[in-house]
Amino acid sequence: MAAHRPRNFSRISIHTVSPSLSSLLVNLSVVMERPTGISTYALNLLPQLRNLNPILLSTTSHDHYQHLKIPGDMTPEQGGRGHLKRLLWLQTQLPTLYRQTKSTLLFSPLPEMPLFQSCRTVVTVHDLIPLRLSPGISPLVPYFRFYIPAVLRQAEHILCDSEATAQDVIRFCQIPARKMTVVPLAHDDQHFYPLDLPRKNYFLHVGRHAPYKNLQRLISAFRSVAQVSDVELWIAGPDDPRYTP
Repeated sequence: MAAHRPRNFSRISIHTVSPSLSSLLVNLSVVMERPTGISTYALNLLPQLRNLNPILLSTTSHDHYQHLKIPGDMTPEQGGRGHLKRLLWLQTQLPTLYRQTKSTLLFSPLPEMPLFQSCRTVVTVHDLIPLRLSPGISPLVPYFRFYIPAVLRQAEHILCDSEATAQDVIRFCQIPARKMTVVPLAHDDQHFYPLDLPRKNYFLHVGRHAPYKNLQRLISAFRSVAQVSDVELWIAGPDDPRYTP
């Protein structure tokens, strides 16, 4: 398939997607006890949503936010069982909460929402990696190939971490560019800021050590660089006895 040219992705207007006071429901069912990835993204968005007075669907309460407690065993920490339980909860329980709270908009920090329900939703897509890899490499391929496109077709609007992700959404899910807004990820300047320390030349890899992260190729490439330059490779992220070098 030919590569897509850059598109002019739409901008979200306050008028079209901002809910009235207390009518925004935020789905935090994926947030883990030890946040990484999507959990960190979701939690760092909350301060930016505070003025909208959202209602959080969460396993724990958060200061200064309305909160509805939900089951705590629906995250990636529970593996496939937690994933399936979350999808079932989204489909059977979340629509009831949406109606009971008289919400007019649901925000989900990942591409999940109740299908075939009257829940007006904005979702975030972070990547479609399993669709870029060999179909046999991930058990999540059916989830990405069938469930996520259905979600994206029904969503009111879609946020993407990068233009590359937006291009993948167009390519793999046939979603029009006008339905998406690219919002690049940022760093938390409360935790990451310059320090008065001696400078060193190094590359930093941050992430899980799963095969699709291509860590072995990174190490091979670094070996070539290290032969001609005084540089280090730092690898950060949770260890995995199956894949950690």
